[in-house]
Amino acid sequence: MANPNDNEPIELTETQKEWDEEADDLRLKSVGWKELYLKEDWWAIWVGIGIVVVAVLAFLNGGSIKWIAITPHRWHDFGQLVSDFGAHAGQYVSQFILWLVIFAVSTRVMGYKLAEYIPSFVFVYIFSILIFMIGAWDQAHHYNLEPPLVALLLGMLISNFIGLPRWMDSGFRVEYYIKIGIVLLGATLPFTLIVWAGPVAIVQASIVSITTFLTIFFVGKKLGLDRRLCAVLGAGGAVCGVSGSIAIAGAVGAKKEHAPIAITLVIVWAIVMIFFLPLVSRAMHLHTGVAGAWIGTSEFADAAGFAAAQAYGNLAGNVPGIPGKPDDAVWGFTLMKVVGRDIWIGIWAFVLALIATTRWERKAGTQPNPAEIWWRFPKFVLGFVIASVIITLISSGYTFAEYNKIVKPELVGPVKALRTWAFIFCFFSIGLTTRFRELSSTGSKPVTAFSVGVLVNVLLGFLLSTIVFAGYWQNLSH
Repeated sequence: MANPNDNEPIELTETQKEWDEEADDLRLKSVGWKELYLKEDWWAIWVGIGIVVVAVLAFLNGGSIKWIAITPHRWHDFGQLVSDFGAHAGQYVSQFILWLVIFAVSTRVMGYKLAEYIPSFVFVYIFSILIFMIGAWDQAHHYNLEPPLVALLLGMLISNFIGLPRWMDSGFRVEYYIKIGIVLLGATLPFTLIVWAGPVAIVQASIVSITTFLTIFFVGKKLGLDRRLCAVLGAGGAVCGVSGSIAIAGAVGAKKEHAPIAITLVIVWAIVMIFFLPLVSRAMHLHTGVAGAWIGTSEFADAAGFAAAQAYGNLAGNVPGIPGKPDDAVWGFTLMKVVGRDIWIGIWAFVLALIATTRWERKAGTQPNPAEIWWRFPKFVLGFVIASVIITLISSGYTFAEYNKIVKPELVGPVKALRTWAFIFCFFSIGLTTRFRELSSTGSKPVTAFSVGVLVNVLLGFLLSTIVFAGYWQNLSH
């Protein structure tokens, strides 16, 4: 690949061409009402809310969907594992059919080939069961064998040392799986918590995001990078990783190679942070809510952040000295990343489009469109909020004790289990689509600019999460 700092065109890898096609699709902006069934964000809403509604209807009629939301039980020896799987084989088959129908229908409508998607998803589901089983081992926490990390590592090993046909990428729908998981997460996150902690999350996220963006932008400018590339790199580090990079690339009229460069750096640093942040948090015995907020502040991709937050949250109650509840880590991350940072994609896109068109390009008759905010807004966040409101309304008629005894095991628990399946599909897919040979082609100057921003982001996020706003993050579930 040519140096990204040169003016010559850059030869894109196959994966980067796919990213560029996604960027071209986003540049089409709105497709009218067709967006409701052609876009992943809306399908994530339909699927996630559909599951929540079915779960609620079953609950209100004295039933539960927990039969279909099967996950491996805790085991000590291999005989227990085999026996448990044999006893519940019918449930796994039924659940697989459920997921397959949902994904096959939705991906086909979105334009993917079922002949490629179906065998690929079969592969993902089978390995997801194995990943769940490893995580259910009673010694897994001792060896840091958390399902998200196992899924990621196993996927990377398969992708880089064994290799899979490129057509199988059709089933490794990272963004789709994580968006569905986030919508389902809303059903396990009370809306009152979002309202109460949201302002803190937005303040903290704004401080870190603005600081990180300006750092990357001006360091990049100092190194002589194209200011459009600086903007795309800054958004990738400050807002929402892959989605932010693509959105800002379209907003500022970036070159074709700019988004893939930023996405490459986002992926590299996101993978590093999956391991770095939980390990440092564990060494310092951080409260799970505080660690979740730090991860939400300093991770660069939703999927990677969920993996790190879930891995650390699982240590609570299993590793001595880790205060807080398991859910606090995921809640803290969600409030910081999904509520605090991701929802600002549209605003960042509009502001940078305004700057690009009025100061950088000065094209006659070119005016930034306020509708850019809606076009770039991550629609699946709406599903997250709706799911939270639905469960909050159902739970409002119960006392806290009744909620823990009735609502949580019969309604929220099964939805949480299906959410975890969606996350494992996502984490495994990240590993399967991470090819190191394609991540090694970025020039040194973009790497330097982005890495300086990473350093500022992590240190500032740590200060805000562990000192300035620590009181909020330590009391999420109180």
